[in-house]
Amino acid sequence: MRYLPLTPADRADMLGVISSGSIDDLFTDVPASARLSGLIDLPLAQGELEVERELSALAALNRSAGAGPFFCGAGAYRHHVPASVDHLIQRSEFLTSYTPYQPEIAQGTLQVLFEFQTQVAALTGMEVANASMYDGSTSAAEGVMMAARVTRRNKAVLSPGLHPHYSETIQTLAHAVGMDIERMPLSIDAEADVISHIGPDVACVVVQTPNVFGTATDVSKIAEAAHAAGALLIVVTTEAITFGLLKSPGEMGADIVAAEGQSIGNGLNFGGPYVGLFATREKYLRQAPGRLCGETVDADGRRGFVLTLSTREQHIRRDKATSNICTNSGLCALAFSIHMSLLGEVGLRKLARLNHAAARKLATAMAAVPGVRVLTPRFFNEIAVRVPGSAASLVQTLSDDGILAGVPISRLDPKAGMDDVLLLAATETTRDVDIDILARAMTKVLNQ
Repeated sequence: MRYLPLTPADRADMLGVISSGSIDDLFTDVPASARLSGLIDLPLAQGELEVERELSALAALNRSAGAGPFFCGAGAYRHHVPASVDHLIQRSEFLTSYTPYQPEIAQGTLQVLFEFQTQVAALTGMEVANASMYDGSTSAAEGVMMAARVTRRNKAVLSPGLHPHYSETIQTLAHAVGMDIERMPLSIDAEADVISHIGPDVACVVVQTPNVFGTATDVSKIAEAAHAAGALLIVVTTEAITFGLLKSPGEMGADIVAAEGQSIGNGLNFGGPYVGLFATREKYLRQAPGRLCGETVDADGRRGFVLTLSTREQHIRRDKATSNICTNSGLCALAFSIHMSLLGEVGLRKLARLNHAAARKLATAMAAVPGVRVLTPRFFNEIAVRVPGSAASLVQTLSDDGILAGVPISRLDPKAGMDDVLLLAATETTRDVDIDILARAMTKVLNQ
């Protein structure tokens, strides 16, 4: 049975109530370039078998990260996820009801989220963390909104190394609430330049480290400058494994940390779902988005868990909510926590060192390729290189040979004027032979 619950008259009545002339009026905030003007180029109807065949053929066009040499990063990283993680996330005491509205009934869910918060706070060097966000980019955008509430100011400065997708996500949400966003042009190593842009009207500065080019920066001086001006410092991290080796954002003076947790416990999954990390100082706790779980004891003195704060619109009046995030990446957060528990502090530090060692080998190999120059001065597991000609064309050529050779900056920001810059990442999954294959292939292609 076709699901068409509304008649044309029903739709006309609804539009009349909100004084809209047509359904198209509801999408005026969506740029015309992003809207379809007609039907999608698909058959109007097909049988189940035909649909299954068509979708299977489309899925077969995908290439998995493990199918050959793989050097893509740019905010999503290939790491080894132990089989035990996938097994444990399916246990019924953890994998309980989705978004429990009587949360204390689901003690397994609450305990997992409590442990997740504890781990995130420890990793980021912050005092409190919430019970997960959608992903790193929306977490960063929520951080900017929170900073505006805390400071009662209306402007945010985005650093030159912030991932373009994160910048765009922040700008999208900021536009909806009327915030002013100053987005500095992309630069490989210019985080310190944001200091000169901090004025009395700035609510926050958003700085990424390691940045989108892989450059690692101590942002302590930026924190000092921001605090002196009454602004907050938001530190973004897209590669969670860095917390095992680099100085934590909290140690560098961050007020809010927004990070992507995909690297721990979660595969690439062809782009999602991922898990956003969000942590802050305790004094800002009540302005944090999402929800927080707490530990307590019941009437008999037994340990238990409760939903301590839940300031999202599902639980309180919409106009009082700190965020309209309607769910969270609970299963991904569970996978994160299980993997972190298996690793422990020693394991995470060892894993981080393996990543850095692989990146050093990659940088050495790239520097030896004629015509290629390594641009990233200080890195963890990702580097930017300048290549002769178009980086996108080089990636396509190598892809045809079964090598996924990174992400061109032009794909992240076509207007950056960096068509010859390529991002490459190496993790514990990168073999020495993979690096050798990449170097030989690049040498061959660039010298034809």
